[in-house]
Order: sequence, then structure tokens, then C-alpha cells
Amino acid sequence: MAITMQHSITKLPAGNMNLQWRRWTSHYGGYSHDAVVYALQKCGIRHIDTAKRYGCESLLQKAIQESGFKREDLWITTKLWLSDYGYETTKQACLESCKRLGVEYLDLYLVHWPDAHFPGKSSRDIRAETWRAMEELYEKGLCRSIGVSNFLIDHLEQLKEDCQITPHVNQVEYHPFQRPQELVNYCRRRNIVFEGYCPLAKGEALSHPNIIQLAKKYARTPAQICIRWSIQNGIVTIPKSTKPERIQENCQVRMTHSYQVYI
Repeated sequence: MAITMQHSITKLPAGNMNLQWRRWTSHYGGYSHDAVVYALQKCGIRHIDTAKRYGCESLLQKAIQESGFKREDLWITTKLWLSDYGYETTKQACLESCKRLGVEYLDLYLVHWPDAHFPGKSSRDIRAETWRAMEELYEKGLCRSIGVSNFLIDHLEQLKEDCQITPHVNQVEYHPFQRPQELVNYCRRRNIVFEGYCPLAKGEALSHPNIIQLAKKYARTPAQICIRWSIQNGIVTIPKSTKPERIQENCQVRMTHSYQVYI
């Protein structure tokens, strides 16, 4: 039996711009308090995407408070790390993430990676046990939606067989050099929202001749071309930056429908 989500991710509170991509991603080694506050206050961004592994959940609490926005105006995503996989440990990890972020619930909680290794248990058993805890967190309202990250079709098929609730989201690397279209199609057929991270291919796409040529043609930056291309393909796109000027640039990807980007 498949149970679909009660809270639609298409209703992300993202101001009056395209709901698919108005988000800010935090990551260890590149956290900037000022960038978070700027993104929220000046760029209309309302979705914060982070993870326990990034090591900055507690730092984000201060930035969220300083931004002045009410909790219900933000969409907060964080992720469960491998060391916390398992039934009881997953539930405890969620509570700890909420405490570090200074919130009473998460809008989206993701299982960060499909494979974890514990003595005497298969990865499939660990995923199923972990997902049952995720289902309970969802049913209790601690997580308004639950999903996975970096899962392939086989992983999703196993979850379908082992558990009750279909993941609401699958967050996967997606950019011009990595286009897992079969996985995208699979998710769409099953009403799993496909989120794409690393839309700039960790910067590699910015120097590609074809992308540079398109940027000149449309009077945009290479980064804007990549983000536009991803959104145009129907992907919920998650760019990242710690520089205010880049955050603003990432937000300015609107082009008329007659300008379709083909890479």
C-alpha cells in the first residue's frame, strides 16, 4: 500500500517567485551566517536545506531568528546521517536536529544515503528499519514530509516492498553532466518529487564551452544557464552559495518561455 504526502512540497513558501528553486543550502566548510540572513531577507528565499552531516544546524538557528521570519513562513529540510540509521536512533536524531535548529517540526526530513553498514544486518534491512521510524515521525507530525537522498530505483523498489509510505522526495545530484532521466521518470510516475542538487556540477559546468556560449547568447551567467536548464526540465533545483552576489544571481534566472535552454 502506498500512502502519499499530506503537505504538498509544491506549496513551499517562497515569496512570489518560482517555487522550485528559491532555497539556500548550508554545508560544513562553507557556512556563512550573513549569507543565510541575506538570502532570507533580501532574496525572497524561504527554503533552507541542510543536514546533520554539514555540522551547522545549530548555527542556522541563530540566522533564522535574526531573519525575523515566523517558523510557518519557512520550509526547513535536514537529513539523517548514516550513523543514526535504525529505528530508535532515527527518531532520536530527528529530535536532536529539531533542537539544534530551534524548531518543533521539520518540513522535510531525508535519509541522506541509501547504504549503511552495521554488523549482522543487510543494507536493505537497515533502510527498512530506518524508514519505519521515518513513517512514525511523519504520522506524529514531527516531519511534515519525509524522503530520501541519493536513492536509485532498486532502493526505492525495496522500500515500496518493505514499508507503507512512499518517499515524498528523492534528492539526487543533477546537472548537465549527470542526467539520471530513468530515475527522474520513475519518481514522476510514482509522485515522488525529484530534487536536484549540485546544478553547477561543483563548478565544472561553468567553464564548459557550450554553457559559456549559451550564457553569451542569452546575456546570462553560466550559473544562471545551468539553473535555468534544470528548472526548465521540471527539477526542483537546489543551488548553493555563501556569497550574497552569487545568491542574488542564482535568483535571477527568469527568461521568457520562448528562450528554452538546450544543453
